[in-house]
Amino acid sequence: MQMELHTGIELAVAMVQQQTLPELLRTATKQLETAFGLTRCWALELDLSGRLLHCSDLAAQGEFDCSDFSHPFSHILQTGKPRELTRAASYRLDHPGFQDLFETSNRPRSLWLEPLKGADDRILGILVMCRDGGDWDGIVSQPLYRGLKELLTLLWVARLQSRDEGWQRRFLKRSLDQLNDSESLRQRSEQLSRTLVGNSLVMNQLRAQVIRAAGSRLSVLVQGETGCGKDVVARGIHEMSERGIGPLIIVNCAAIPDTLLESELFGHTKGAFSGAEQNKEGLLAQANGGTLFLDEIGDMPMALQSKLLRVLESRQFRPLGASQEQHSDFRLVAATHQPLQQSIENGRFRRDLFYRLNQFPLRIVPLRERPEDLEALSRHFIRLYTEREGAGPQGISSHALHTLARYEFPGNVRELRNIIELACLQTPAGDDIQPELLRLEDPFCASGTGMSAEVEPKTMTGVPTSNDIRDLKAAAQAFEAAVIRERLQQYGGNRAQAAESLGLPKRTLAHKCLKYQVSES
Repeated sequence: MQMELHTGIELAVAMVQQQTLPELLRTATKQLETAFGLTRCWALELDLSGRLLHCSDLAAQGEFDCSDFSHPFSHILQTGKPRELTRAASYRLDHPGFQDLFETSNRPRSLWLEPLKGADDRILGILVMCRDGGDWDGIVSQPLYRGLKELLTLLWVARLQSRDEGWQRRFLKRSLDQLNDSESLRQRSEQLSRTLVGNSLVMNQLRAQVIRAAGSRLSVLVQGETGCGKDVVARGIHEMSERGIGPLIIVNCAAIPDTLLESELFGHTKGAFSGAEQNKEGLLAQANGGTLFLDEIGDMPMALQSKLLRVLESRQFRPLGASQEQHSDFRLVAATHQPLQQSIENGRFRRDLFYRLNQFPLRIVPLRERPEDLEALSRHFIRLYTEREGAGPQGISSHALHTLARYEFPGNVRELRNIIELACLQTPAGDDIQPELLRLEDPFCASGTGMSAEVEPKTMTGVPTSNDIRDLKAAAQAFEAAVIRERLQQYGGNRAQAAESLGLPKRTLAHKCLKYQVSES
């Protein structure tokens, strides 16, 4: 009796020391095998459905589906009572899973199947004991067996509760994290909607993508037609990122001549070339700690593309004329309206640079494909006009919105802004914009509603009349600037179309815009 008590205490201590349910069941079955001379012992855990038994120690067949009522385990679960199963009876049971367990147990002469229940009489699982002798009553009637079985069920319930509490804590934490992330995403998206305006599905998706891009360190390539707001997206990525407190350096690759673009990016030392009278810090250095936005990256010369690729891979660069390299920690955002894949095929853009830029691709849908954003954008531009001018229209009429919805907007959002601002100028303060004030036709057409096709210097703002001219060169430049400004307004800020209409290369027009400080709006 003392030996049995001593053995029972050792077995009990061994089970109590196990922290997880699998460890407890593994220890308990091994202890039962040793204490009662069993050939094998298994503890099968019942899942929440009450139809599936699981044993992690069974490699070949760890799960038993007991939905078939002829299954021996199903009988135990239904009756809640133990039973003996002989080898002869086991051979007759046509259940592959059970046969695998029987073979793994080395085909014992007898099995004892006993349900284990918690305090609420809920079945926790089934204990399967195997031996070559019979007389199961001599084992299950022993105080040592009954005590160990009771301790096992108590510990089983405790480990289940601990596991459930841990799962609940993890679930609660995940739920709270998701709620916080969702609320943060909602707040950031709402903040972004003040500049990236629009209630359409594609705009909601774009704002979500901008926020995700801002949270990463990947290079972003923004693609979209001219005038759709690529610069606004780039600014949103910068301001939403951890670099938002740093500088945003904007480089228009199409507006700077090829001969100056490298110097603008990399900087130069005094005497590096003719006209370099002092050291100049390049835009790469200025972007340190912030974001570098390369607009119209498709217009970058091939020779400079290879140098840019090296900078993106190492963040190291050397100013023109310098002997030592410099380092700049910047985030890159690039934008283009050109189909870069076609430029790659035509040999005008490096494929390896494209892959380096296109780590996080963003596409802006043109305005004609999201007419549901017209009202929000129109009211946004009216508000900006009123804040700038101190007075303006109260809003826009539904008839005017219907008129806008029938227009294709080749100049996209930039063209809409020009149309709305001109209508604001002609609308009495406090009134709504009416459809007759929306200039949607070619302003240079001969219909008489717009401006005349013949543009005389005297009709252009900022151009002196012939009697006032004292400097012919300055007058010629003023006239050229006025023509460019009017033509950009005609094409809604689309430089490519304006350059083509004037018979100029796009790069030349961009250079003149920079020289004369001509804006696109």
